[in-house]
Amino acid sequence: MRIWVDADACPLVIKEILFRAADRAQVMTTLVANATLRIPDSPFIKTVRVKQGFDVADHWIVQQMEAGDLVITADIPLAAEVITRGAQALDPRGELYSEDNVRERLAIRNLMQDLRSTGELLGGPAPFGHADRQRFANHLDRLLTRR
Repeated sequence: MRIWVDADACPLVIKEILFRAADRAQVMTTLVANATLRIPDSPFIKTVRVKQGFDVADHWIVQQMEAGDLVITADIPLAAEVITRGAQALDPRGELYSEDNVRERLAIRNLMQDLRSTGELLGGPAPFGHADRQRFANHLDRLLTRR
């Protein structure tokens, strides 16, 4: 199992949890972003910088990942693709995507996007909080323990 991180929008606190987990579990963790990232010195952590552009990091992750890998992303279309290819996807807020819930999340995402484009809905998700961080850490720990 490898961990792939859609790192452009991933909260710093989640990256720090991943850094500690990568070293503890000795699992290769790759952060993919279109900007330079700072990471700790570790044989289990690396970064890949991709070109600027819509979904460039997502496409790169899909091309590199394999069945059984874990992808950390808040991007629901990426999560859906990852699951279709036999890997697991975990949202930085701690929700583990599945075949069942990713389709529902994708439909809700598309509806919300349509409502925002018409001006009927403003705003975005709630602020990232301690409960989100704890839920993420717990799911990550369970996934790494099972491998």
